Parts: sequence; structure tokens; C-alpha cells
Amino acid sequence: MRVKTAEASDRTSEADTHGRPAMEMRRRGACPALAAPMPTGDGLLVRLRPAAGALTLPQFAGLARSAAAHGNGILEITARGNLQIRGLRPETAGQLAANIDAAGIIVPDGPAIEISPLHGIDPEELSDPSAMEMTLRRTLHDLIASPRLAPKLSLVVDGGGSFGLSALSADIRVVAQSPADWLVAINGDGETATPVAIGPAEAAITAVGDILSLLAALGQGRRARDIDPALLRAHFPAMDGIQFTPSRAAGVSLSGLHRLADGRTVLGLRPEFGQMRASDLSALLDLAKVHGATAIRLAPGRGFFLIGLPADAVPAMQIAAARLGFSAQPGEDTEHIAACAGAGACGSAFYETRTLARRLIAAAPALFDGSLTLHLSGCAKGCAHARPALTLTGSAEGYGLILNGLAADQPDERIAGGRIDFAIERLARAIEDNRDAGESSAACLTRLGTTGVSKALRQE
Repeated sequence: MRVKTAEASDRTSEADTHGRPAMEMRRRGACPALAAPMPTGDGLLVRLRPAAGALTLPQFAGLARSAAAHGNGILEITARGNLQIRGLRPETAGQLAANIDAAGIIVPDGPAIEISPLHGIDPEELSDPSAMEMTLRRTLHDLIASPRLAPKLSLVVDGGGSFGLSALSADIRVVAQSPADWLVAINGDGETATPVAIGPAEAAITAVGDILSLLAALGQGRRARDIDPALLRAHFPAMDGIQFTPSRAAGVSLSGLHRLADGRTVLGLRPEFGQMRASDLSALLDLAKVHGATAIRLAPGRGFFLIGLPADAVPAMQIAAARLGFSAQPGEDTEHIAACAGAGACGSAFYETRTLARRLIAAAPALFDGSLTLHLSGCAKGCAHARPALTLTGSAEGYGLILNGLAADQPDERIAGGRIDFAIERLARAIEDNRDAGESSAACLTRLGTTGVSKALRQE
């Protein structure tokens, strides 16, 4: 059996917490692996990350057929670029696993190691993260597979290039600094993580092993943030002297045509809010094969790259993708919305997030100038977005509006269920009426603050 376990780094935890009809509760923090699917509002959920985040077109098409045959035909790509299949039943989950095995899709043991999506084909890449991933898994196999590690422990190997992983937060980051040297850092993204070691691949692997050993010794599902600073310095006495330049996320849109430095092209596609129907995916892949695509790379940002398309085939592919519900152009409003599965799919959610998202795009265009992310979270767990944002959470009483925070934060304003459209239109109007010349929506909201926003929402 090639399929072992699924990755463990996304925030999704969708067990029913409201006493609604649901299957067995699973603890928050568990990962919906192929061997232990997660009960949700629409059946069982499986999350998996194929080795290196790479699939052939036939493999991806096979997953679409399996999702239709054994689930409810809904597939999702998460914010971290991992694949979810929804609506499975206890008697069909094993059949899905058999299909994945038969397709030759390898899902490695232990936590996912997320690597740069264009690894091996991007000429701007400093070093090959796929080779580093394989070496880490081979050298540290027992540690990576330790049951004492947190189910959602996250590891990133960033080789650099056009689509690096600077924006992706992780417990452990291994980042190429040159063709020969790697930086190892913990607890954060490319700007905020704490560096602990730098050197050639062998030194980086040793440092990762030391961190995993510390986490296993702490036990009880501890994360990198739980390591005592004094203990960390005892293991890495040279960490304070490390010279490196923090990596700021480039902000490049996944969607659309991308020309690599050697002239080759890749096409980035995003299902609407990360969710797609198996029939639409199958139709897309059939067209991609006809136009010459050869491979798929799953990518952070809820999308994937089509590899191998000739440049002259890209316009036709973009038109077909848009018709099938995939964002194929940069700058679309949906890029700036992080929406969880929502009511009907998740037993914890109190509203249909994607339905509301479509209404808001039409009713509140001022929110979508690209300066902020609108996080629509069906409950206070915040599975879809792990960073501060303009957040709308659901509850039994209605909605909570958080101007710049997480779904679990105390709302700045509470909105009754029937008034949500009115409230968001008022918020957008407040931005339009108060924004200074050249000021972004995010800056305007910050300037208005809680008092100004509350006043705007209460106006009749």
C-alpha cells in the first residue's frame, strides 16, 4: 500500500460542536488523514498531500473520478496547497484509498513537508527543495513518524524562485540561501520565523532533527512556539549570530499566465474559493491534455499550476477554465476572500460562506481593492485563514465583525443574521465616503477604527 497518512498542517477541524446530528466527535487539532477521515457536515473529509505536491494529469483526473464515485463530488485545495475530498462514507473511504494506491499516488508518512510548487522547473530556484525533502524523510524517518509530534506540525522547504513560500507560516522552515547553504528557522513565516542554524544540507538536516527531538521530548502535541528560548539556545548556541535577510512575501497572484526566466510558461488556476466539482475538474483536465499540459503542481493559495502548456494554448485554456468556474486571471475579487466550507458542508458553521461571498462581491466593491483579505468563517475556529483579516464569523446569534483579527477574537461589532447584507453595504459605503485620495480600503478602515465603523453600521 503506497498510501500511508495525510498531511497535518492546515487549520481545518470541522467536527460538529453544536449538538447537531453528526458523526463521532474528533478532537480539535487532529488531521483528517486518509486512514482516519474527519466527520463534517456533509460526510467524511479526507485531506492528503501527494509527494512533492505533484500529480500527473491522469492521476488528478482519477482523483476527480474517485471523489464523484466515493464522495459527494466536491474537491478542495486548501490555503496551504493540500487536497481535500468531501462527502465520503465509512464504507467508501477505503475504496478511495485503493483508487489512490492504484493510481500510483504516494502520500508520505508523517507530517506534510510543503515545498515550493515549481520545484525543479523554475530556473530562478536557488536549490532543489524536493531533493531536500527526500533527504529529510530518509535521514529523519523515525523522528518524522514519531507519534509524539503534534498532528498538525508543519514543515516548509523553500527553494526560492518565482513562487517561494515566504508567506507560509510553519513550525520548521528550511530555506535555501544559496545553491549550497540552507537556513533553518522556527515558528513563523519568511519574515517572522526565528533562525536557529545555517549551513550546508547536512547541517540543516541535523538542525531539523534536533528541533524534532525537542518537540518529541516536550510531547503532548507541542509546537515550535512552545520550545523554551533558553532550551533552544542551549541546543543552538550560535543562533543569535546568524546573518540573513528575512524573506518578504512577493504578493504574486497564483492565477494567470506566468513566464519563467527560461521562456517556458505555466498557467495558474484557482477554483472559486478553493472548491470545485469533480465534473468541472475532469472537463478542465481533458482540455488541458488536448492543449498539451503534462503535469499538475498544487500550490498555496488554493490553486494549482498547469505545467507544459505551449504559450499559444494559454488564452484558450483561460477561457475554458473561467467557463468551468476556475479563476484564470490575476486580480479577481475572489482572490481576496478566504471562505471556509460553510454551513451545509461543515457541521460547525452557522452560515453559507460562499453564498455570502458572492453577494458581497456584488454589493460591496469598495472592499476589494486588493489591500485587505475578507475572511468569512462559519464559526469562531477560523479554519480558512490563520492571519489577521477583516473577519466575519458566524454564531447562533448572527455574525461577529472583527476589523483586523482572527475568527477567535472578540468581535468589534455584532450583527443580527437578517441585517448582514445591510451592514456590509454600510461598511463599504463608509469606506467610499471617508477614503482620502490614494488611500486603500485597509488604511481607511484602520483610520476609522472601531468607533467609526460602529457608527457607520448603526446609521439608518
